Amino acid sequence: MIEQTLDLPTADGAMNTFVVHPEENQPHPVVFFYMDAPGFRGELRDMARRLASVGYFVVLPNLYYRRTRDWYLTERTEAQMAVMFEHMHSLQLPMVVRDTEAMLRYVDAHPAAQATRIGAVGYCMSGPFVMAAAAAFPDRFQCIASIHGANMATDSPDSPHRLAPRIRCESYFACAEIDKWAPPAAIATLEGALKEAGTPHRIEWYPGAEHGFVFPKRGAIYHRESAERHWERLFEMFGRRLAAG
Repeated sequence: MIEQTLDLPTADGAMNTFVVHPEENQPHPVVFFYMDAPGFRGELRDMARRLASVGYFVVLPNLYYRRTRDWYLTERTEAQMAVMFEHMHSLQLPMVVRDTEAMLRYVDAHPAAQATRIGAVGYCMSGPFVMAAAAAFPDRFQCIASIHGANMATDSPDSPHRLAPRIRCESYFACAEIDKWAPPAAIATLEGALKEAGTPHRIEWYPGAEHGFVFPKRGAIYHRESAERHWERLFEMFGRRLAAG
């Protein structure tokens, strides 16, 4: 495996980014990995490595780079959670679109990246981000996945569900049964928008799982059966939409 951390130039500054891909059989289809709210950390880099190990060129940016290069949640104390929410609420969809544009420029120029075949996965706060990326660049993405995505359908004019008519690629939504950030009513609104738009999609509920079930370091919230199911779904969709091409 080849991996490096580098700074990608964006319209808002230098975005420190982890990149990992197999050494042989280049070029590789691309996966953009959008981080969750607890920040840019080793746990995410390990997940990026797992994706890369099956044949993908994985790009994992620090989306908080405008505020910090290395912050991540180390303890779920009231003080640290407040900092996390400050960072999270500082991000707006247009910012992520600009960051995605920088990532696209990077993979377009990299000889190890098969930039004609791109997928994306987002966790928690980044569920909306993968939808924004696919809506902004509909010709570039073959598939996207939102894993226990938060705030997928709100009253805001730029709510993610309102982006459905602009999304042409296949999308997958893994929804935790116990999730205050994505209650059934919000997911029903999202599903209705996707159906009305005619966007190919799959929404799957994960019984017994809570928000954050994917992450092994999340303690009792980690739900191994559901976490492994999410990997199975990602590998299957990426295999059909990216690797097969």
